[in-house]
Amino acid sequence: MTSAAKRPILFLDVDGPLIPFGTSSGHLQAVVPDSSAYLDQGNPLLERLDPGIGPRLMALGCHLVWASTWMEDANRAVAPRIGLPQLPVVQWPDACADHTPRGLHWKTRHLVEWADRRSFIWVDDEISAMDRLWVAAQHAGPSLLHRVDPARGLTDADFSALAGWLRAVAPSRVTSTGD
Repeated sequence: MTSAAKRPILFLDVDGPLIPFGTSSGHLQAVVPDSSAYLDQGNPLLERLDPGIGPRLMALGCHLVWASTWMEDANRAVAPRIGLPQLPVVQWPDACADHTPRGLHWKTRHLVEWADRRSFIWVDDEISAMDRLWVAAQHAGPSLLHRVDPARGLTDADFSALAGWLRAVAPSRVTSTGD
């Protein structure tokens, strides 16, 4: 088994955790892009990415995996802006074929399957108590489902929580989170 296979997986969503939707006052803000700026610069939400967050994610020592509807676009548009290399991408099944139980996030079952009994963290802004219960019952390995406030994105407190869980599960893997 390779060292990457032994490391806990960190499934990473983009919208909310990496691209916060709030303003400095903490209120959610709808973004209506200027059409010329949108065409010249791409998605205006990409300006909300913190270029220092990639190294902090890498320092956690996890096997990073995109778990976002951005799919491969996360490697093209997000990764270079935050200092991440190309990452594996969870391929989502056709939504019509997915029979997700009521209250369970549509990603949950697929992430547990992808993890295949490995330790994992799922960082998302849409995690619920139902997801936590389902993972606890269905996943054989340790897991942390970490909900991020979408108005703020990943914060120092979030990184501390992730690093703390990793120290408990895989103490030799955590380096520095930049706190």
